[in-house]
Amino acid sequence: MQQLIFFIQRYKYFLYFLLLQIIALVLIINNHSFHKSKFINSTNSITGTIYSKTNAISEYLKLKSQNEILSEENKKLKNKLAKYQLISNDSVRNIVVKDSIFNQQYEYINGKILKNEFHKSYNFLTINRGENHGVQTELAVVNSKGIIGITDDASSSYARVQSILNRNSKINARFIKNNFFGSVTWNTKDYNVVQLTDIPRQAVYKVGDTIITGGKSTIFPEGILIGTVMDIPTKASALNTINIKLFNDMSNLGYVYIIKNLDKKEIENLEKTPDE
Repeated sequence: MQQLIFFIQRYKYFLYFLLLQIIALVLIINNHSFHKSKFINSTNSITGTIYSKTNAISEYLKLKSQNEILSEENKKLKNKLAKYQLISNDSVRNIVVKDSIFNQQYEYINGKILKNEFHKSYNFLTINRGENHGVQTELAVVNSKGIIGITDDASSSYARVQSILNRNSKINARFIKNNFFGSVTWNTKDYNVVQLTDIPRQAVYKVGDTIITGGKSTIFPEGILIGTVMDIPTKASALNTINIKLFNDMSNLGYVYIIKNLDKKEIENLEKTPDE
């Protein structure tokens, strides 16, 4: 404390001068719109640069995990490509299908999550894709590890996604090893765990079994990963509920795919046709 007092006494004239300079600068900025505008613009520029640099560093630190995700996606694409190859006379040849009966049903749009909620009862996400990119309501949102949610609203450049972690979420699902179906809901207790409900008594399953989307809706394609069975009811009833451990860490999401069913309207119009 004594040293601080000595410092102030020694440099008091310089400190007075510095204080007066600051006061003069504040008065100039507040009383002259030109200088005020320049100051605000300079501040915004500096702040923007800092945010940009911070974001760049953050993105760089995430490169390893993002590269792992891209590698996983590349592997899946190669596996899918292999399904369209025929082995004939000890050689492999690609098949190009031009018949209109094999029209593409799903379109994939890549995007990035800008905001992610997971601690509320009704959680939503914001993504950087909107109507200008072909995004509309009721489209599936997934990543390499599984389902994330369904688009709930869209503007020109952005969209809101109803997370699977939402009381209103209800997604058709089934066991990967058989055709027993149920509905995935969320009881709001754990953001890593959802519930598979309405499982019939006769369904056969065990802890660790994989749950996927069932394909009985026009939103999610069949076979999208959801999670694994965590427990089995001690007393089975006509319809049962079990906990599912999600493949996705819903607190750590980055890039996504929005899936558009190109046949959605046709299917829904057909299902609305009244019985004769």
